[in-house]
Amino acid sequence: MDEMYLLNVEGVKKKILHGGHGELPQFKDGSKLTFHFQTLKDDFERTVIDDSRQAGIPMEIIVGKLFKIEVWETLLTSMRIGEVAEFWCDAIHTGMYALVSKGMRRIAEGKDPLEGQKHRCGMGNMFDYHSTGYADLDELQRAPQPLIFIMELFKVDDPSSYKRDTWAMNKEEKLSAVPVLHSEGNQLVLLKRYQEAAAKYQEAVICLRNVQAKEKPWAEDWLSLEKLIMPLVLNYCQCQLELGEYYEVLEHTTDLLQKDNGNHPGSLGCRGALGQPAWERSKWWAEGASRAGQGPF
Repeated sequence: MDEMYLLNVEGVKKKILHGGHGELPQFKDGSKLTFHFQTLKDDFERTVIDDSRQAGIPMEIIVGKLFKIEVWETLLTSMRIGEVAEFWCDAIHTGMYALVSKGMRRIAEGKDPLEGQKHRCGMGNMFDYHSTGYADLDELQRAPQPLIFIMELFKVDDPSSYKRDTWAMNKEEKLSAVPVLHSEGNQLVLLKRYQEAAAKYQEAVICLRNVQAKEKPWAEDWLSLEKLIMPLVLNYCQCQLELGEYYEVLEHTTDLLQKDNGNHPGSLGCRGALGQPAWERSKWWAEGASRAGQGPF
């Protein structure tokens, strides 16, 4: 099919290459879209920039979660399952493509997609014109241009049909996930699977921190969340003690003691256990938890 469609979005044109099947899916907030894509320059050669099939990794985005290339959600939610479509997008929609592509390429190469930018934050990243490490992406970053995206949508998951990553949850979902993660962490500790337990506690803390970030610092709701965070951090520290990550324990417990004016027994117990044999660490932890009036986990 060669007919070109407009999507009622400025600077976007669509051509259906293969019609797909069924009705247009229900794209709910939180739906997960799985697709393959190919990115081409709008030049005579139609130069290929990226191809997810060659990388061997399909792409996923969550509806309503402000993916960096916002227009992609518009493109994909115009498609049926199995549809293949070509979209021409003006430069007003492609300014972030170089940064997104860099991350995807690094993942395909088995590298950390955030390496080199972990200590930069906020809007600064949007105006960072340092090299991406890829010459073709540097060119796009310096001078955004119209791009062509060929997409194949092959799966739409309802929000309730898959385990959502923390970043994709709303406030209520994050708060509901915390006790589950806490309990899972405790069970893993009993099995002495400390690395996995630490990951559960860390995920629970991230959920609470994300919710807390939207509250006024030191207000009642903020403090209530802080009280939930503290035992999770201590549990995380106990796992790190068992794993020999002493400097990390020192960093976290120092932060907790500063927030609690140096009076939190669990923090004191963790710090006292640094450098002690395993049985002594357990003793320190038990004593600290006893003074706190709570179990170690």
